[in-house]
Amino acid sequence: MVVTASGVAYADPVQDAISRDLDGVLWAVCGGTTTGRPEYAAELHPERQRAAMEDLLCACCKETAAHDERGMLWTLPLLDDMPAGRWEGVLSAIPPMCEPCSDEAPRLCPRLREGHLVLRVREAELIGVRGTLYPRPGEQVPLEPNALVLYDSPDLPFVIARQAVRELRSTTVVRFAATIP
Repeated sequence: MVVTASGVAYADPVQDAISRDLDGVLWAVCGGTTTGRPEYAAELHPERQRAAMEDLLCACCKETAAHDERGMLWTLPLLDDMPAGRWEGVLSAIPPMCEPCSDEAPRLCPRLREGHLVLRVREAELIGVRGTLYPRPGEQVPLEPNALVLYDSPDLPFVIARQAVRELRSTTVVRFAATIP
């Protein structure tokens, strides 16, 4: 990986070309494949997460996420910094889910077992990426390993993305669970 005045790039031009999306965002390259069910204790594989967020697929089984007149189904962990009842405008790197996986995931995922809610979301715009933000050449600032970089940010060429991020709007809380035994 190299950092130039125009942004970050993989040293291998072929790898660099296949790791960029249509918006020019450079995505993290990870070993392994994106097959099988996700491991709930780990972050989703970047390719799997990106595909699920871009195509609105279930995070678990990669089928089409559930959708009805109230919107698309999202199952999210409770947020420490979210005021009670304020789920409008939440930024999520967690993809939507289908009905069966939404019912199963809280039993399997340690983070959801600690408390979660199920939302129906009518609008979920892709707004940016989360990843490693590298300083520009000559800048004396530290690397940011978990930066949120919006698509209209001048920092976008300097990030290696691991997750696509959507802003959830027109939300309806369907179910709330404080803890799962």
